[in-house]
Amino acid sequence: MKISEKYKTLLNSYGLNTELRIDHFMAQIEHESNLKPITENLNYSATGLTKTFGKYFATVAIANSYARQPERIANRVYANRMANGNEASGDGWKFRGRGFIQITGKANYIMLSKDTRIDFLNNPDLLLTEANSMISALWFWNRHKLNLLADKNNIVGITRIINGGLNGLSHRKELLNKYRLERNV
Repeated sequence: MKISEKYKTLLNSYGLNTELRIDHFMAQIEHESNLKPITENLNYSATGLTKTFGKYFATVAIANSYARQPERIANRVYANRMANGNEASGDGWKFRGRGFIQITGKANYIMLSKDTRIDFLNNPDLLLTEANSMISALWFWNRHKLNLLADKNNIVGITRIINGGLNGLSHRKELLNKYRLERNV
């Protein structure tokens, strides 16, 4: 993705004002979304549920009763946390991950809406436009002070904060190298 002047100005306003910071940011959002505003895919099989969300699907019977039902899955795994209501509230589905960096949970939607003055709380699908997806990714990056880790070239630390673990670390490293090479051509 060639960064347009419009986005360069936006990146700069969030402190992404060095090549290393921009390279880290772009590598992470490309890994997370392939540079397309997306909605979290929660269409898991029973096996996938027990592997990914074993805490919420402790038995095969429970996993089977939720398998391939993304809305029910979201409502279960995101219930009673991140300011979401219980499973019946529907908050898990309403506030599932969206954007270049998956903004997830009512608490994040509230903070994002307050900080950007865009009403994502009542209009979560606004995160599926490219511009708003970029704004939310930059907001997340800034809120978690990821420029400090980018300055140290700490891709492991950045990945842990964005992903909650190290899923896709090798791909993220490949993308970082790609951005660094593209810039130096």
